Amino acid sequence: MERRNLYTYEVQDIKALLKKAAYSTDDKVIKQDADVGGEHTKAINKEVTHMHNGSKGNFIMMRGDAMNKKYALLTAVLLLLAVTPAFAFDRWHTENVTFIASKTSGYDYITYDAVTKRLFLGHRGEGLQVFDPVARKLVATIPGTPGRSSNGATIISEMDLGIINNEDGTFMPLKLSALAAGEAVKLAEGLDTSHYDPASKRLVFNVDPRKDGTDLVVVDATTLKTVGTIAVPTRKAEGAAADGLGRFYLAGQDIGKILVLDTQNLKLVDTWASPTCGKPTAIEVDAAVKRLFVSCRSTPAAKAALVVLNTETGATVWSAEIGDGTDGLAYDAPTKRIFSTNDVNGNLTVAEMTTPDKFKIVETLSTYTGVKVIAMDHENQKLYSIVAEGTANTEKKINTAVSPYYANTFFPNTFRVITFSK
Repeated sequence: MERRNLYTYEVQDIKALLKKAAYSTDDKVIKQDADVGGEHTKAINKEVTHMHNGSKGNFIMMRGDAMNKKYALLTAVLLLLAVTPAFAFDRWHTENVTFIASKTSGYDYITYDAVTKRLFLGHRGEGLQVFDPVARKLVATIPGTPGRSSNGATIISEMDLGIINNEDGTFMPLKLSALAAGEAVKLAEGLDTSHYDPASKRLVFNVDPRKDGTDLVVVDATTLKTVGTIAVPTRKAEGAAADGLGRFYLAGQDIGKILVLDTQNLKLVDTWASPTCGKPTAIEVDAAVKRLFVSCRSTPAAKAALVVLNTETGATVWSAEIGDGTDGLAYDAPTKRIFSTNDVNGNLTVAEMTTPDKFKIVETLSTYTGVKVIAMDHENQKLYSIVAEGTANTEKKINTAVSPYYANTFFPNTFRVITFSK
């Protein structure tokens, strides 16, 4: 009996090939055939042996006696539309989880450097930790950061510069390529994080507040010298994003406002509020379409929400309910996806911008309680977060502003890095 060859293709691979409009064989690239709808498609019924919609993806298997590998793949492409409707959502899921030896420290921000392809983890009392997500191993703990309680790092890849943000009110410059840190610079009694504005090439630091607001400290990223402060009416400055055109947007969590700043001229330009955003927390921006994305924690008057604002007017364009305790937001411009990590409810919300005025929730992935921050590798379409097993110890102060059972104690050797993919 004549031997028959079987070819199996994952639908996601076929999609990738379609994007390139070229199809690979064993030894060369064959351009898309103009007659793909001709005689080669007549063999579909008898040559398709298996179409599978399973937990590990969609597969198309075909015999190769009537069609060589080239046409097996081309015919598989024609079948793609018959297979994919079952997966209209993105299918983001946990790809892997890597535990890191740890003590009992809390954690905060996570950032990704696309040049060195490393993650920077703010592990507070255990310092700024550097993680290789491909090798899935800890590369280094930056000396001097554990004693200063590192909250994370702001990454400026084009300068080969990281800014280590320490809770003791200091920052430390970090040469990203060498992981070499400079001397600590004291800015305030306490410090949460910093943000970079590429238009002014300045850093804005969220420092400890005064009685009726905060004097944000502004530092020149090229000289690392303080150039001044910006007085803002919030005592709980949170996430921020710069549009690269001179506007800088900051979340004022305690006052329920978005603050629009000019970091070049050191002034507050405007203040916006959204009726569906109780506590604005994390921010991303798409300057090309003039849209600001804000994840908001709940208040008695407003549910936790993902809100979109018009950056020209401050008007609310769209909002939808998300999990509570949000602390992280990522935006991927090519796919028009917005990602929100929601600590208290332990989930990851994925939203899509179909037009600048039309949005929808694509899916909400269950993760872990405590997954509150997020970083993205845009090139490889990976999302990252960190978490540790924790408990709300009633003998210690609990941050009830987030939740009455918000973890304040963490267990040894439960700290982990989570990779999400689709």
